[in-house]
Amino acid sequence: MRRATLLVCVLALAPAAGATETEKTEKTEALYQQHCAECHGPDRLGLLGPALLPQNLHRLKPKQALAAIAQGRPATQMPPFAAKLDPAQIQALADYIYTELPVVPEWGLEQIAASRIEHHAPGALPDQPRFDAEIENLFVVVELGDHHATLLDGDRFEPIHRFPTRFALHGGPKYAQGGRYVYFASRDGWISKFDIFNLTYTAEVRAGINTRNIAVSHDGRFVMVANYLPHTLVVLDAVDLKPIKVIPVEDGAGQSSRVSAVYTADPRSSFIAALKDIREVWEISYQTPPPKGFGRWIHDYRDDSGEAEEREPFPVRRIETQGYLDDFFITPDYAQIAGASREGKGQVVDLDLGRALRVLDLPGMPHLSSAITWEHEGRRVMATPNLKESKVTVMDTQTWEVIREIPTLGPGFFMRSHEGSPYAWVDVFFGPDGDAMQVIDKQSLEIVKTLRPAPGKTSAHVEFTRDGSHALVSIWDPDGALVIYDAKTLEEVKRLPMKKPSGKYNVHNKLSRSAGTSH
Repeated sequence: MRRATLLVCVLALAPAAGATETEKTEKTEALYQQHCAECHGPDRLGLLGPALLPQNLHRLKPKQALAAIAQGRPATQMPPFAAKLDPAQIQALADYIYTELPVVPEWGLEQIAASRIEHHAPGALPDQPRFDAEIENLFVVVELGDHHATLLDGDRFEPIHRFPTRFALHGGPKYAQGGRYVYFASRDGWISKFDIFNLTYTAEVRAGINTRNIAVSHDGRFVMVANYLPHTLVVLDAVDLKPIKVIPVEDGAGQSSRVSAVYTADPRSSFIAALKDIREVWEISYQTPPPKGFGRWIHDYRDDSGEAEEREPFPVRRIETQGYLDDFFITPDYAQIAGASREGKGQVVDLDLGRALRVLDLPGMPHLSSAITWEHEGRRVMATPNLKESKVTVMDTQTWEVIREIPTLGPGFFMRSHEGSPYAWVDVFFGPDGDAMQVIDKQSLEIVKTLRPAPGKTSAHVEFTRDGSHALVSIWDPDGALVIYDAKTLEEVKRLPMKKPSGKYNVHNKLSRSAGTSH
């Protein structure tokens, strides 16, 4: 009797073929509340499960969403619903979660503070590592296949510890305090602080609804969060992840913008933000007091005459640009950025002068956030892969003229090198040759070898050991692996099975801002 009653209730929630659009929507919303809200939140903003919003489902195609609802998702708590829901109901739910919310939800200081989880109070854990390994040659390997990360010894190439992460990490983890702490950001806005010494999380907070990436100040005091939703930058205390400030992102006319990315500019004591929807680059100072040209600062600070000043904390310096800059490369001296929109229009912006200098001739879709630099014939060059065209572009960072375009087997996503290596490695992530990894001689600017670590499976994201002696490559597959190569002979040394490993991040290379890796 109970089963019959349940069946009647479920069928009553199915959108009827002759119903009006409003009735269909109401029934689909009721279906969502009955089956999905407990894990994904009544407002679709996420709880135990991820947020179900179009922005957060960027990497999950509609057909994949249908399969996930019907069959569940392996290595997650998502159960299959094929036995409870008919195909029409599953289709209605899939359509529903790709529908924009009618109103952008508020996610300010109050909501952020209420979400914070403290696993261990600051100072409560021992100050010595629980394992024997060189801290600066550790790697954190993000395994997207089952939402875990592996702490890897970069000398012995042996895993030290494997631990769960939040769903869909994005933007790359960031280190602080000499590598003791690592910070993660998930697409759902969760920021997690992990104590590497003690192999445990210390704090977590939800700083946004859809987050792009984070940056950590070079002094280890602040974490800056770049959000797509809502349109904000969020400053967190790096010690305990308590929110300090929410900065609405909008221009002088009130036009708001998603934040594509945020980076740390160490010598400037500032964060640099790329804005997707307004023609500006923002520099946010964390210096006390901030330099001239920044906004007001509210602080117990007196000028040379003894007069007290009021200035706003974390003031924003707005730099107008000639076009949209979705992302950018920052020169090693932090004086200029080379940016491009997703339409491929590039430009150089001088951070000291506070203005755009010139347009860049960069067709296609250069992936400038993955660009690297090295010395070539007495000058520093920048090399960037291209997301749409099968080439690597090499430019002189003084004149911004193109020196060489190196043909590759396909569009690429990541490019890496090391000061101690004569080679630069680039993947060809997109296209039929995605299993290839191409190695470029940094002086001849020619491809010297094409590696295929796992034929038929995508290879991606190279990272080097601290001394540049070895290169680590990800096999981007659920039954993937981490493949370690001798960076001089280009021969395979070791292979470690992993679940769709993505980025891997060496402590020394990231903290030293190696020219061979990205921010």
